[in-house]
Amino acid sequence: MGQQTIYMGLDIGTTSTKGVLSNLSGEILAESMVEYPIYQPQPGCAEQDPDEISRAVWMVARQLMRSEAAQTGQLAAIGFSSAMHSVILVDEAHQPLTPCIIWADNRSAAEARELLESSAGLGLYRKTGTPIHPMSPLTKLRWLSRMRPQLLKSAHKIISIKEYVLYQLCKTYAVDYSIASTTGLFNLRQFEWDREALEYAGISPGQLSRPVPTTHILEISEKDKAGELGIPPQTPIVIGASDGVLANLGVGAITGEAAAITIGTSGAVRTMRREPLTDERMRSFCYALTESYWVVGGPINNGGIALKWFKDQFAGDERVLAAETGDHIYDIITREAERIQPGSEGLLFLPYLTGERAPHWNAQARGVFFGAGLNHRRQHFMRAVLEGVVFSAFSVYQSLMSTEQSGKSLLATGGFVRSPVWLQMTADVFGVPVHVPASRESACLGAIMLAMLATGAIPTLEETRSIVRITETYTPNEKHTGVYQELHKLFSDVYRSLVPHFDTLSKWREAQPDIVRAGK
Repeated sequence: MGQQTIYMGLDIGTTSTKGVLSNLSGEILAESMVEYPIYQPQPGCAEQDPDEISRAVWMVARQLMRSEAAQTGQLAAIGFSSAMHSVILVDEAHQPLTPCIIWADNRSAAEARELLESSAGLGLYRKTGTPIHPMSPLTKLRWLSRMRPQLLKSAHKIISIKEYVLYQLCKTYAVDYSIASTTGLFNLRQFEWDREALEYAGISPGQLSRPVPTTHILEISEKDKAGELGIPPQTPIVIGASDGVLANLGVGAITGEAAAITIGTSGAVRTMRREPLTDERMRSFCYALTESYWVVGGPINNGGIALKWFKDQFAGDERVLAAETGDHIYDIITREAERIQPGSEGLLFLPYLTGERAPHWNAQARGVFFGAGLNHRRQHFMRAVLEGVVFSAFSVYQSLMSTEQSGKSLLATGGFVRSPVWLQMTADVFGVPVHVPASRESACLGAIMLAMLATGAIPTLEETRSIVRITETYTPNEKHTGVYQELHKLFSDVYRSLVPHFDTLSKWREAQPDIVRAGK
């Protein structure tokens, strides 16, 4: 009996790198994960150590290659996924001049506001598909050009975390069309760097990597490093795409019939299209998967991070119970929340703890509990947090449906799929069935699917739908959907009424640096 052909998918995420091995049928044979921190030394700052991340990536790869599946199988290719919007400046010796500035960094908020209010903002968005927001490398680079102009000018290359990692193995600077399309610097229809965007950012084309298709194959040049990892040196390295578009691919959401919903640390709602689409109100993004597929959607800042915040600050009793019983603390919290009726008896939570992206694109927004009364217990607040995150995602879905008649069902991915309570709540709020695929690591599986396409194992992306297996479906409760439709309208009205107050509070915080500190 011959060796089984296997593929590796690596997803360089915001707080961890995850990796899987699968066979041609998409069956997961091995998994690994290594976490790393986000550093926030000052308000608005969100950075990471690129070398910490690269070490994590190679540790995951090494652990996978030591698995039984790798020892008994034949590795056909490695596909890469990564988080979007990261910026690293490197020198001619290929050493980092800056930390990795990630999507959550808000220090370019002033530059984003300035561009939004200018005549150029909407035009750049139409060309690049990237909303004008501090998450975007476009505004980050504009900020660097003002704050540290000599550093920006002297940078040999301006790259993302995936480019940084792949250079260590392949010794070439290349960026896939997908990651490039998330920078605000890349023309979505011409598949090349946009001259107007580069001029605004204050950089030259030579400082950026060569854009290549997401199926582009890189060769391993660092044979010794490959040997240390246990990777055969002839293994094709498929450059892959961004985590968002690969999550769609990995759950089978490659037609307009179904939308993908991801709730992990942050979240997103996305649909697939066969041509680019931007929104005149700039509520959504449009990023490339291949030259023939684009993903339209919107990200939310506050997914599981909102529940983690509640757990860290207010769930002392649940932590004790988890220690005593061995149950996971999040399972305990969601069980407690399930005891409360849908709508939390009129308690709403606006989950904007770290500002918000889609559909509002408001970095100044902050979290709010609204409607608290003497009847509300801690369990009500637990449920309100879960509902607030889903309401936020539903706001994105509504904005997408106003321009795109699709999404008759949802395909779920991310950490929230481990919570039946949260999944049923999602079906009830959206009013459509929610399907859960067998593989929880959809971006990793999506990277593997692209690797299969690049190496000729499958002829088209349409073939990937047969790889995805649905294991659970949650159908909406019509009575609950009616409750949630009414409360979501109130949720939206409360947000709109607070917008000027968010701006006032933001200015107050900026004027109180000794009182308001990052991470406190």
